[in-house]
Amino acid sequence: MGAWTPEVEPTPIAGGAVTLVEGSSFCICSPGGDLRGVEPQGVFFRDTRILSRWDLHIDGETPEPLAAMTPDPYRGTFLGRLARRAGRTDTHLLVQRDRWVGNGLREDVLIRNSSAEPAACRVSLDVEADFADLFEVKEGRVQARGERRVEEQGERLVLDQRWRGNHRGVVVVAPGASLAAESCVGHSAGSVRYDVVVPARGQWSTSVLVQPVVDGEDVEPSFPLDRPLSVSLPARRRQRWQETTPIATTGHEGLQRILRRSQQDLGALRIFGSEDPSLPVVAAGAPWFMALFGRDSLLTAYMALPVDRSLALGTLRTLARHQGRTTDPFTEEEPGRILHEVRLGVESGLALGGGDIYYGSVDATPLFVVLLGELARWGAEPQQIAELLPHADRALEWVVKHGDRDGDGFVEYRRSTDRGLANQGWKDSWDGITFCDGRPAEAPLALCEVQGYAYDAYRTRARLARMLGTEEEEREWDARAEALKAAFNERFWLPDRGWFALGLDRDKRPVDACASNMGHCLWSGIVDEDKAPAVAKHLLSPAMFTGWGVRTLSSDMGAYDPVSYHNGSVWPHDNALIVAGLMRYGFVQEAQRVAEGVLEAAQHFGGRLPELFCGFDREDFPEPVPYPTSCSPQAWAAATPVHLIRTLLRFDPRLPRNELWVDPVLPAAFMPLRVEGVALGDARINLVISTDGAVVEGVPPGVDVRHEWRGARRSE
Repeated sequence: MGAWTPEVEPTPIAGGAVTLVEGSSFCICSPGGDLRGVEPQGVFFRDTRILSRWDLHIDGETPEPLAAMTPDPYRGTFLGRLARRAGRTDTHLLVQRDRWVGNGLREDVLIRNSSAEPAACRVSLDVEADFADLFEVKEGRVQARGERRVEEQGERLVLDQRWRGNHRGVVVVAPGASLAAESCVGHSAGSVRYDVVVPARGQWSTSVLVQPVVDGEDVEPSFPLDRPLSVSLPARRRQRWQETTPIATTGHEGLQRILRRSQQDLGALRIFGSEDPSLPVVAAGAPWFMALFGRDSLLTAYMALPVDRSLALGTLRTLARHQGRTTDPFTEEEPGRILHEVRLGVESGLALGGGDIYYGSVDATPLFVVLLGELARWGAEPQQIAELLPHADRALEWVVKHGDRDGDGFVEYRRSTDRGLANQGWKDSWDGITFCDGRPAEAPLALCEVQGYAYDAYRTRARLARMLGTEEEEREWDARAEALKAAFNERFWLPDRGWFALGLDRDKRPVDACASNMGHCLWSGIVDEDKAPAVAKHLLSPAMFTGWGVRTLSSDMGAYDPVSYHNGSVWPHDNALIVAGLMRYGFVQEAQRVAEGVLEAAQHFGGRLPELFCGFDREDFPEPVPYPTSCSPQAWAAATPVHLIRTLLRFDPRLPRNELWVDPVLPAAFMPLRVEGVALGDARINLVISTDGAVVEGVPPGVDVRHEWRGARRSE
């Protein structure tokens, strides 16, 4: 099985586990802070588990967990106490572990003694590193490989692995400790020990640093021991993010918490590359997708435009840098194609003939063009658009030539080898595309939402041509868009069902399942006006709408399972696009109903929407049921509340035409709402929403604010 084929469910993360994340590094640990060598716990760096065990003991005992706090996404504080011992009537030692995750890990251990006499104890950390690839851990198939070595070097404990030319390692720096290398089959292991006396009514503390090693070179730590934590790069980036992103305040406490959490998570999921560290991209989600994904990163950047425009620019530039140039069946690279996923682990390259980039996505390429057009509408600098336009044209060339395999005008996919993804749309599980009776559809497959993305990409390119004054190009792309729209509404519409087919299979038969994908078709605008009411009706029907959101698949379908990944679950980002589509076609009450359901679900998840949750009816259970292997935080789930609020505000910038449309239909419970510091062109504007309407402050000169909504993007 190739590393890119998700035919095995990820290993479930135990309830109460704590996830810390900074860029592409993350840590999954127990509520007490330990890593106990149990899947899938560990500290991960560049898709490799550099710590598989990190257990703290006091005199051989594990402190009893009291609390776990995450004041920042990359920082955790774990409080514990020693369990009562025989012969003792009380516990006097409180253990505090402060942990920071970045390029490796830093942990400060503080022990407080509340008794009237000094306490002698041995503090020990058991350390193991299995250097397992992320995919192995995710799928629960870790195996020992290569040559292991552990040695003591003064205050440094060095653990490493060499296998097939790959050299991965980790260094534990523990000033003042006694270090011991241990023999452990299949792992590199050792221990760090301190024999200490904690003063009466006093405390003892130490700091330990875990530093990754790649190809024999120590990686610069994010939180070095000799510098204040406040000047670390993650802390400075975090502070800049908080200072430069908009501030939303509302009288609705739940919504306030949700928007704050979304902002924090989007900031934490940013990845800064070495080629252009000034512009971030967004990783898809923790714990298993802390990497650049084409589709996920593009849609997240699109939905997060009100929060930070640089995410869109950074994502576009990074994807353009890796845009396909040649044809390679192992990685599915093709000229102009936008990548699906980047991986840096050992196994990813082995699974794909030595490559670490996989291109097997059918929708990332048209979405690249869609995001570029949206960035232009928000007032990006003309030279930024100009530098990316050739990449958009190469992407469109792929859509027209490589994407349309048989020349019928529709964009299809079929994997090049048995190692690639069998399904290459956003529902990319092996059984994600099925007929009404539950049979999986066979490729080549033309998905309904992908035709919508292609239509939107054609319309976007026509608008960009209009901006540049190239009328012939504008007419060409508009004509292509209209031809696709006409063909789509003829071939995909199922008049006897009243919904659009999920796709066309290899024999051009409609895949007749009723699925959420057609909501994306509303978002893109490819649906004919006369068919939109039936689509909206089905999306809000009891078979599709759970009360918490729209299911991925109708409960009337043969493949329906509310606890499946793509066949009946509820995905927040899916619903965000559905809400935008409903609003686009004028179904205001329906859009409000879905948006409120999703935001109410977020409150049951502590203000943080997960990647997905189970598709049970709200009448059956008083709370949304978590999906066992859902990512959290996850990028497009984090961006979902932002996009829902933007849709309910009917906030639609069209700066190339010097227009800004704002005509809110925000539910009364969410008002008043004030948003300060939204970047629009070269200005930062404030929005004040109340029952009296909308007030926009700080509008760029010459921009006309219009409050009479005519449908987002429909008048162009």
